[in-house]
Amino acid sequence: MQRNIAIVIHPGFQLLDTSGPTAVFEIAGRFRPGSYELRLISPGGGEVESSSGLRLSATPLDDGRFDTVIVSGGEIIRSMAAARDVASWLRTVKARRIASVCSGAYLLAEAGLLDGRRATTHWASTEDFGRRYPKITLNADRIFVRDGDVWTSAGISAGIDLALALVEDDLGPEVARRTAQQLVVHHRRPGGQSQFSALVELGGRTGRFAELIEWMQVHLAEPLTVDRLADRAAMSPRNFARAFLAETGTTPAKAVERLRLEAARTAVEATRAPLDRIAEAAGFGDPGRMRRAFLRGLGQPPQALRRVARA
Repeated sequence: MQRNIAIVIHPGFQLLDTSGPTAVFEIAGRFRPGSYELRLISPGGGEVESSSGLRLSATPLDDGRFDTVIVSGGEIIRSMAAARDVASWLRTVKARRIASVCSGAYLLAEAGLLDGRRATTHWASTEDFGRRYPKITLNADRIFVRDGDVWTSAGISAGIDLALALVEDDLGPEVARRTAQQLVVHHRRPGGQSQFSALVELGGRTGRFAELIEWMQVHLAEPLTVDRLADRAAMSPRNFARAFLAETGTTPAKAVERLRLEAARTAVEATRAPLDRIAEAAGFGDPGRMRRAFLRGLGQPPQALRRVARA
């Protein structure tokens, strides 16, 4: 069965939001010929300039029937008229499923498609997005979120993870795995995997806590209470907790768990170390507690991720 995929672009679209998913569907089609037909569409059609200045040619938005519609993100404010056209079109389009990459979630939200649903977008936009669209449950630290027939993904490269998940949904895990191998990317990261690592590298939105977070990563096996972290940051516990939340979008306790989870995930996937040793080194204390953290944060137990990594 051939599935027609429409990728929506607009003035200022992010090129990788478009090219990443396109490459996924193209390569999946090599393993299962005839599975996908791809179209680029935009308000008015013709050549559309991306945020980088490169242009792609698209056909106009139409009232045809699609299997899947994927809305690219980018500089949506470059043409508010085009953004309104896309949102209006989304309200009436006939498609089995609709998805967005990065700030493309704003266009789905404007169309009302995310009201009462769970969604995600780029971590840098979460405060603004949550303020603008209070009817949406924002899972701010997820790489992608599926809520029924509507899918949303985080920033830029997460569009590849989203597209691989769509391929797996269509053609099964083996085709998705082979597609990921051909792209030389990790076999589909679970949607529950966090965007938090990007924020960690920056130390928060301004980098204010970069040194502290580096210290935390080295001392994961030790108790990392708010009082201890505040002392390290030379702040009162109350002011520290408030400032940390404002900078990173998460509490110190949740940040510690994310750091421990990422360290443990890396060890689970890249080594053969026993799970109890990994749990102790990452600061979880015991495998049971680590397993619960994996299920909360990644949606899978450590053993499942280890099997996937060795497949």
